[in-house]
Amino acid sequence: MAANNRLSNLRIPALRSAAVDDLLRRWRLQVLGCLPRRPRLWLASRHPNLVIVIDADEATLFRDVIGERQLIGSLALQPVSALSAVLQGLNKEAWHDRILELPAGLVLTRRFSLPSRVRDNLRQILTYELDRLTPFTAGEVFFDARVVAAMGQGSKIDVELALCPRDQVAVWIDHLRAEGFPISRLTWSGAWSEANLLPPESRSRRWRLASLIPWLLLLLIMALLAATLMTPLWQGSAYQERITRALRTVTAEAQEVATVREALETARRGSVAVVERKHQHPRMADLLLELTQLLPDGTWVQTLNYRDGEVDIRGESTQATALIGLLERGAGISNVTFRSPVMQVATSGSDRFHVAFDYQTSAQSQP
Repeated sequence: MAANNRLSNLRIPALRSAAVDDLLRRWRLQVLGCLPRRPRLWLASRHPNLVIVIDADEATLFRDVIGERQLIGSLALQPVSALSAVLQGLNKEAWHDRILELPAGLVLTRRFSLPSRVRDNLRQILTYELDRLTPFTAGEVFFDARVVAAMGQGSKIDVELALCPRDQVAVWIDHLRAEGFPISRLTWSGAWSEANLLPPESRSRRWRLASLIPWLLLLLIMALLAATLMTPLWQGSAYQERITRALRTVTAEAQEVATVREALETARRGSVAVVERKHQHPRMADLLLELTQLLPDGTWVQTLNYRDGEVDIRGESTQATALIGLLERGAGISNVTFRSPVMQVATSGSDRFHVAFDYQTSAQSQP
């Protein structure tokens, strides 16, 4: 998570020619901060910082690797031959920054507030206003400033100014430049991390294509590593999306199948109900056969009605009064009754009858 937070800070602001070196230095530190300690120190040690801590006419030399200093020697302004020899030896190493560090007592600091609109051009504004804010003019001192915090709901900014008289350090800067060893930063003991008292035009341009290539390669490796880590996640997300779409399709098909199955089940229950109802009623052919066998000669049926197990017949017979006894002998026939009195037909000499009975076959009587 810490590495991710540092990576999220690697944003490139609008570049000004005077701020390119500071931007690249901050970017380098942020990239290194994303790495574990050992590879971070190994990469930083390829281009360490040289810190020259001055004390009057003498200086102590340190090899600085991301804040970890190692004493490597000393330096003096006189004699010039000795100074040249030491600087020639130092020039053989690829220093990332050549830092001249002053004692804290040589640097004056002051804090004050300014309108927030000067934030983007703070150094230029202080160059013109320095004689009003301090006893010095811009040509008499080396200075730097930073914005500490916003004030008054953002309408003002809290500014910290640091400066040192030029005559106290110019001799070192001039001697080093004359020997082909210009410094890139002028700072002091206890300074903030990005402090640089040198004016932008006096800072040595240390970044060249050869020094940029390792960092570009590192950024490329980190980009490839991020792509390698993100590719499985992207593939997993795409696979999950495909599975989700397939699941939606299968779910829709399953719902359709369930609907069809329910319709078939409804149709089946309807068919079964029809078949069961059919089994609950006797076959008319069986009833007619039964009546044909039971009714005596001289009897004919004019109408026959069947409904829900009840049979109603009308007709004429020469033995109408005996019909009840004859019909009760039939299988499945019960409750035989006359619906109306027997009436004699004068023209034919037979009797007109109206008989009703219940009819149920043996199959109907079974549960």
